[in-house]
Amino acid sequence: MPLALGLGLVGLLGFLWSLKSGQYDDLDGAAWRAIADDEPVTEHPSDRPA
Repeated sequence: MPLALGLGLVGLLGFLWSLKSGQYDDLDGAAWRAIADDEPVTEHPSDRPA
């Protein structure tokens, strides 16, 4: 029982630390950066159907 309470307290302290350090400030930015294209797609003349 004391081990479970200790692990729960460690988890809670870790979560509070992450809140205080700003880990959850920009949740949407990282998601959009992961799927955003860095370079525009250019169409080559040979790719077009004849």
